[in-house]
Amino acid sequence: MARLDHFWELVTRNFEIFCQRAGGTAKAFIGLDFSLVPLRIGLFGGTFDPPHVGHLVTAVNVRHALALDLVLLMVANDPWQKSGARPITPAADRLAMVQAAVAGIEGLEAGSEEMQRGGPSYTADTLATLRVKYAGARFFTIVGDDAAAHIDTWERVNEVVAMSSLVVIDRPGSPVTLSQDYEWRHVEVPRLEVSSTDLRCRVTDGRPLDYLVPEPVIDIIRDRGLYGLRVGSQL
Repeated sequence: MARLDHFWELVTRNFEIFCQRAGGTAKAFIGLDFSLVPLRIGLFGGTFDPPHVGHLVTAVNVRHALALDLVLLMVANDPWQKSGARPITPAADRLAMVQAAVAGIEGLEAGSEEMQRGGPSYTADTLATLRVKYAGARFFTIVGDDAAAHIDTWERVNEVVAMSSLVVIDRPGSPVTLSQDYEWRHVEVPRLEVSSTDLRCRVTDGRPLDYLVPEPVIDIIRDRGLYGLRVGSQL
């Protein structure tokens, strides 16, 4: 049934695009009100410390594959699975970097709901908040294959499953074993060997970030002196 629903949503949206290009609307052509079609929103949570091209490639590809209206790159306020492992850049700085990274990219937005709520960031709480903000929308929780393999460790994972569809990012050459207790949607995304950990090390070592991090994000790192960089220094 889920696949059939997805098929008709794709047909609906493609027909709407066709009608617009033909100089009208689908409603005018066949008398249907496409405003009744629920929004399809992807929730792509992360620390984004810093955001990089791999995050953007993932978000854009998932949006295309699942015909999503919007992908929210949700900045974790307090990433409970990472807290204590290393110092986390202040959430306000990470949000500014994500906003800069997605600026001008259709269908991608930075999410600040977890920062506004405060405290540890749990996907179940975030989805509950978004369901109020975007009443009637269908939600898709986007996770990498490594996180998907350990989804049973998530706080209140059953609530996450009840409020959204689970989407796992498949990367060529790295199959993972997923829990059979949940229904997964798979989206294959090109493998890019870039990680936030390596990027932070690059800043510390004085190595370039060009083409790994969007230029506006590099500007913020430089202007705010993030990752131990002296304010105004070159990368």
